[in-house]
Amino acid sequence: MLSRVSFASKLLLFRYIPPFSIPTHRNLFTARFNMNMERCVVRCLPCESKLTISFNLDGCNKQMLREQTEPLGKVLSRIASGVIKTRSKARRLKQNKGKSETPEVDKPQISLCVNGDHVSVETVNSDAWLDGAVLHVGDLKYKVERNPPTFTVSELPSSLMSGFPVCPKLEIEFGDLKDCKFMWLKESSPNAHMRGDPDCWREAGLERVFTPSNLDIGLRVMLKCTPGNGSKFGEPKELVSSGAVEAGPGTCTFDNRHIYTQKVTDDSSLRVVSYNILADIYAQTDLSKTVLYPYCAPYALEMDYRQNLIKKELSGYNADIICLQEVDKCAFLDSLSPALDAFGLEGVFKVKERQHEGLATYFRRSKLKLLEQYDVVLSEALAADPLHRELLEKVSTNPSLKEKIETRSTVLQVTILQSLCDPSRTLCVGNTHLYWHPKGGNIRLVQIAVALTHMKQVVMEKHPGARLIFAGDFNSTPSSGLFQLVCQGSVSENHDDWASNGPEEQIQAGLANPFQLASACGVPDYTNYVGGFQGCLDYIFVEPDVLQVEQVIPLPSHDEVTTYLALPSVSHPSDHIAQVCDLKWRTSD
Repeated sequence: MLSRVSFASKLLLFRYIPPFSIPTHRNLFTARFNMNMERCVVRCLPCESKLTISFNLDGCNKQMLREQTEPLGKVLSRIASGVIKTRSKARRLKQNKGKSETPEVDKPQISLCVNGDHVSVETVNSDAWLDGAVLHVGDLKYKVERNPPTFTVSELPSSLMSGFPVCPKLEIEFGDLKDCKFMWLKESSPNAHMRGDPDCWREAGLERVFTPSNLDIGLRVMLKCTPGNGSKFGEPKELVSSGAVEAGPGTCTFDNRHIYTQKVTDDSSLRVVSYNILADIYAQTDLSKTVLYPYCAPYALEMDYRQNLIKKELSGYNADIICLQEVDKCAFLDSLSPALDAFGLEGVFKVKERQHEGLATYFRRSKLKLLEQYDVVLSEALAADPLHRELLEKVSTNPSLKEKIETRSTVLQVTILQSLCDPSRTLCVGNTHLYWHPKGGNIRLVQIAVALTHMKQVVMEKHPGARLIFAGDFNSTPSSGLFQLVCQGSVSENHDDWASNGPEEQIQAGLANPFQLASACGVPDYTNYVGGFQGCLDYIFVEPDVLQVEQVIPLPSHDEVTTYLALPSVSHPSDHIAQVCDLKWRTSD
């Protein structure tokens, strides 16, 4: 495989349409307040010195940042001054337009009441602004909502395709996404919203995720989402897509695979996925477009396009554990995590420094709980951890090899997960992406030895009894020394891979695997299929005495893989193919 040159990744784009600019009912889901009662939102946390007070007055949003220990009277005086200033300005504008002279603005009566009683002006803000209090500004009344559920982030993806799930990016404060309410709408006709047509929106769905159909091609979509916390709801947000729904690619390589994964496994089983999803920083280089993947349509290498395919593919596997490699940091934060969260998966991320991409491990919240993480940079662990002293001594006999290993930023992500239905079942999930170079077999042997030793210490000392699932892109074929070490238990000091880059980088080091492992998906003909290389590089290694392989999800047929010559393509988002299997806990006799 050739070297890849990093390229700046693209950001999600979205357009937020303020609620007042859309001709819809303002509080679609929220409980209706008294006709004369507006909202006054107060954000007040004990760990912060200031609070914020937000309300609408005379068509303008007022937001005040005040000390929590400040007397209420100062805030009320500030509100009164603001009212006078705003209304005096409006009065002057009317006069300048030649309208009859308007009377001077009187100072409004400002007060805060709780249960009908006035709150003393000496009361500090943190004690005065209680949930349910009423702020009086002249004849206007505002109901105080203290720390209501609030979306701090609300975005739609910039690219929408028919047949592919649209997953909003949502982050909430003082609430829970499972308590939120959603309504999807689509335009009644193309560009109806942009023309300002009355009644231009039609209801399309009430779930967190919306999948447009072919009938929606050419239409924009809107999401009305209301943050919730139990029976309490905050201010709704209304988001309109920046573009219209586009046609999807038709049949994808993973569609037939989803036939085998239509349901989540039961509590006695686990579905595991390992997938190198091809980082955008590599897919967008000139090298990729002209040398590595010249057969791939340029638009099919775009991040937005590929992310649509990846999200549909991953969500359709209904997996319990997903180990991803080559994950752009922005893709993890802005695309994958919001989408997979909507399908019940939580993720952790480990970036590779200098590359700006890394590893992501997701797990199903309804079945597994995160206990701990023990991620390491393999070169740093080799140099600093006494566990690897003997191996380091052997590597140090060859300064050229030692220097090359030290420059590698390869990481091992180690995630400890516990079964919710049976806490005695604990998993140590390893996820890695080893050195890529075809002549780097010697380096990969050192890397895998460090990884196995590190994880053995975790399961022996940190979490006794935890069982290993080790997945990733190992950049090693079944004939390699690495595969022999992992699956057969040892590799000799004379193995050919120690001389993979010539005698100038050769060392002699016999290695033993502290685990008994097997490849859960076997050894398919290929898991990586590009114009210049086809081979099996990706594996899910398990301890077969504990986890029995129940089902291996068939790979796409060769015809499907080669429909567009090779991978990636318009119907497949990566140059690798996901490895997917169902594992069943063995019961003790």
